[in-house]
Amino acid sequence: MRRSITAAVTALAATAAFTLSAGPALASPPTPPSASTAATELASLTVKTEGSTTGYSRDKFPHWITQSGSCDTREEVLKRDGTGVKVDSSCQPTAGSWYSVYDKTTFTDSSDVDIDHIVPLAEAWKSGASGWTQAKRQEFANNLTISQLIAVSASSNRSKGDRDPSEWQPTNAAVHCIYARYWIWVKYTYKLSLQSTEKTALQQMLGTC
Repeated sequence: MRRSITAAVTALAATAAFTLSAGPALASPPTPPSASTAATELASLTVKTEGSTTGYSRDKFPHWITQSGSCDTREEVLKRDGTGVKVDSSCQPTAGSWYSVYDKTTFTDSSDVDIDHIVPLAEAWKSGASGWTQAKRQEFANNLTISQLIAVSASSNRSKGDRDPSEWQPTNAAVHCIYARYWIWVKYTYKLSLQSTEKTALQQMLGTC
């Protein structure tokens, strides 16, 4: 009996230690498939030379669209990924804080926060979206049901630009695993192709899981 109590106390202490060391709560797009499932999905994607940006325009991916009431996609992500977020009648945040997992920074002004498309719009265009309908591109740019959108610091989002994981990865190495899983889930969902260097980078990031 004493041994059981000791074991329970030890387990509780370990849990508490993990909780205390976990740091700020992560932004929360929908949870992607596990690393093993992501690896299987990655293996199924078509590897080919990337297309060009000829004809590309952000206007061909209409965003941000109204999602609910007066809230558009950006505002819904700000509410979802923030802590203590309050909004006014037009759904503009009036209070709250946002932790950017890309670079471990926290903001209390929503104007300092960007909504990143995990798979950038131009990247999608070069990987197959150029042949989609406008309606499908709009869905892609505003999809809240998969891990395509996340609130991060404006500086990290602009540093990333349209680059894939072979060219850019979050400076916070602790999120490389889930970032790869996010990216793969999006590409798998939309059957987008990828380059060989991109695939290699994603495999390496999954190796950190």
